[in-house]
Amino acid sequence: MPRRARVKCGSGIYHIMLRGANRQEIFHDDEDCSRFLDLLHKYKLQTNVKIYGWCLMSNHVHLLLREGNEDISTTMKRIGVSFALYYNGKYGTSGHLFQDRFRSENVENLRYLLTVVRYIHQNPLKAGIVKRVDEWRWSSCRYYYRICNEGRELLDSTFILGKFSEENIVARERFKEFNESVNQDQCLDDHMAERKLTDIEAREKIKKLLDGIEIAQVKSLPKLKRNEILKKAKQNKGISQRQLSRILGISRTLISKA
Repeated sequence: MPRRARVKCGSGIYHIMLRGANRQEIFHDDEDCSRFLDLLHKYKLQTNVKIYGWCLMSNHVHLLLREGNEDISTTMKRIGVSFALYYNGKYGTSGHLFQDRFRSENVENLRYLLTVVRYIHQNPLKAGIVKRVDEWRWSSCRYYYRICNEGRELLDSTFILGKFSEENIVARERFKEFNESVNQDQCLDDHMAERKLTDIEAREKIKKLLDGIEIAQVKSLPKLKRNEILKKAKQNKGISQRQLSRILGISRTLISKA
């Protein structure tokens, strides 16, 4: 059955989510996150896309963008392909990094625009990774709050802040209050705030997959058998590839290739 074409957004503003194929991790360290933001900035300059928000999580990215001088699908393809080339080169992997098609939703009104910004910034908070939204380094929140100056040219904050007040200081205060308010926001109908498992919980889940094989034996199994186990383990929600590497004693490069 052919895919349905994306419905063009009247406002030109889209909430976009890029997810790793099979929910695999796409950011393993700070360099990976920095490179993705560098690419986002590169294509912002090339396509004149406006960036109103972002959040980089371990296996997915949320973006709030206004389409530039080309179709948003083309811009996202450029970003995705460029990052995959970097990733595969760094980790010695090959093939698809992201799910075949990014997810998106049209943002057509002010109320939902602000809801999406808050949802994006609260992703790490609701996932239990941080206790405050401004503790997460890899979102646009800290730039809205002026906690961080680095990368300021990446964020187009005036458009959003202007919805709260024409006075800059007042706008930031009101935005901060809204951005941190308790809510039940659900955007893209996606439940991304899944709690990560502790190593103890992850180990128990992995044991159930092994069917009698000891955890210490996995790294010495024949490649086909080992990769079969790794594929199943990567499909378990809440278990990161970093955890798999620690628990099984197998490099993240081999886990990514499996």
